[in-house]
Amino acid sequence: MLQVYLVRHGETEWNLARRIQGQSDSPLTEVGQHQAHLVAQRVKSENITHVITSDLGRTRQTAEIIAEACGCEVILEPRLREIHMGVLENRELDSLNQEEEIWRKSLVDGTPNGRIPKGESMNELSIRMRAALESCLDLPAGSRPLLVSHGMALVSLLNTILGLPANTERRLRLRNCSISRVDYQNSPWLASGWIIETAGDISHLNMPALDELN
Repeated sequence: MLQVYLVRHGETEWNLARRIQGQSDSPLTEVGQHQAHLVAQRVKSENITHVITSDLGRTRQTAEIIAEACGCEVILEPRLREIHMGVLENRELDSLNQEEEIWRKSLVDGTPNGRIPKGESMNELSIRMRAALESCLDLPAGSRPLLVSHGMALVSLLNTILGLPANTERRLRLRNCSISRVDYQNSPWLASGWIIETAGDISHLNMPALDELN
């Protein structure tokens, strides 16, 4: 049974500022770096063989800290990027007008085909996220990969594993540096495919962690 760990990046400057990141970038705060070290301490005994990360700066910073503790190289995977937030990227949440706020919420409230102008839909996001996860099945036998990604990206992926549409109204809380684990089982007695073992675990953190939608 293949076990895949899923980690959201650490706290960023824009998380604190309530600013929409999407595929733009913001560095980790000191708290975010500390959160990443706590993840590293949590997983370094799990025999992680591959640390695979979104190529955005905040995930790369998080992944580098984890990879060093696990003795792995960092592998960049653009399919693990956050959703593109279109014309709202770089905007502060408090600056959005009513129409813009409707666009933003359409990504997480179950609106069919919700998207921000010039951005991605949750379904488009989930397709590339699922492809990145499925590629782990091609790793050598005995591999234990860890993927570093983003809040909305991971929510879209977990929704599809549950058999829900990617744009299902959000009911998962994935805080900064939370850990989830999904397993691929191939059993004659149980349904084959991906199952969720844990989601949004922050028991390794010694501080509050943010749950922003970007």
